[in-house]
Amino acid sequence: MANLAKSHAPRFCVDVYQNEYLPEGAREVNAIVTVTATGGGTTGGRPLPAAGPARASAAGGPDAAVVLMIDCSGSMDHPPAKLRNARDATAAAIDTLRDGVRFAVVAGTHKAREIFPGGGALAVADAVTRAEAKDALRTLTAFGGTAIGTWLRLADQLLGSADAAIRHGILLTDGRNEHEEPEELRAALDACAGRFTCDARGVGTDWKVKEVTGIASALLGTADIVADPGQLAADFRQMMENAMAKEVADVALRVWAPQGARIRYVKQVAPTVEDLTDRRVEAGPRAGDYPTGSWGDESRDYHVCVEVPPAGIGQEMLAARVSLVLPGPDGGTPRTLGQGLVRAVWTDDMAATTSLNPQVAHYTGQAELARAIQNGLDLKKAGDETGATGELGRAVQLANASGNTDTAKLLSKVVDVVDAATGTVRLKAKVAEADEMTLETRSTKTVRVKR
Repeated sequence: MANLAKSHAPRFCVDVYQNEYLPEGAREVNAIVTVTATGGGTTGGRPLPAAGPARASAAGGPDAAVVLMIDCSGSMDHPPAKLRNARDATAAAIDTLRDGVRFAVVAGTHKAREIFPGGGALAVADAVTRAEAKDALRTLTAFGGTAIGTWLRLADQLLGSADAAIRHGILLTDGRNEHEEPEELRAALDACAGRFTCDARGVGTDWKVKEVTGIASALLGTADIVADPGQLAADFRQMMENAMAKEVADVALRVWAPQGARIRYVKQVAPTVEDLTDRRVEAGPRAGDYPTGSWGDESRDYHVCVEVPPAGIGQEMLAARVSLVLPGPDGGTPRTLGQGLVRAVWTDDMAATTSLNPQVAHYTGQAELARAIQNGLDLKKAGDETGATGELGRAVQLANASGNTDTAKLLSKVVDVVDAATGTVRLKAKVAEADEMTLETRSTKTVRVKR
């Protein structure tokens, strides 16, 4: 355990950006809460207790477990290079595992099968087990159907067999979830939520975007398209590097509001838009916890909207208290990692009450951008060209105004932009399926506000 001292939990900083001034009688308070974690790994921070959620492994990093779920349905053999690319990508991810991390590989068809290490257990990563796992990949063949819920349930069983701080899954599929009912996948996601995070990838263009993004959303991971199977290895390597960089798991955003106030919504707005409102878990009088998953050295932004009782000129109140909390060992007292305050002040100063906070305005626009893209693509699929043109034109306008150049580029592959500033566009006569799926998959990615 000589390297144990090298593993530190990140330090969390909570910053609140808002215009706290309200006109008389106003009730809605909006704030952007920026959470920044720094000092993980070997730089700064205080080590967590050995029983806490970021226990260290003998190799020096946090105790972690990872399960790779690889689609081996019959469609993975069309073309045959697709499964070969998936094998190579999985091997690249295995090579990226840190020594001491526990791991397993699952082959997914209409059922789930553990191909390494077998026996319902996890292997401990070292030079020998990495080589054995890569040998096991050679046995992968493409056959059968697709029932992703069974893959996730097996991953949950495997990850649950180890007392690991960081529990992570990586899932690859190339097709639609046609061999189980949507309710079965939803039940599996509900059972796995909060137990591990999962990054999901769709390879090629025969899969359903809302299925893959729904998996990542429910399990607080990332989703993306890899249209060219030849790019899988680089993507898998990056996903595993990100997983290995996580230092602390099960962090919750705890929002307290005073008597008479109500939390209208809590949304992550950067690096992606994710509505957390319905995931609230009550956490004592007038407080609720919203899950944020695992953290390394990174920064995320959240939009908190509070409805407060109306008040008169000159009155002020604490509208909300936002904290980052970590579960205590064995269900004990949670540890507070950082805290920020949201205020409300009623004034008759019109200049103060009508001033838009730049952060709130920016992320309100980014959330609208994501909605406009989704609505536009849904209308396009339904054959409503007029509605689709209007929504995608609005998306172009918002992307241009906010400086979201990546999304603007994706939009330009689906529409011809006549005037970005006004959102004047024409639907392209021909759109590559991969381009449309990429836009849909990445529609929730946001650009950070310039401060």
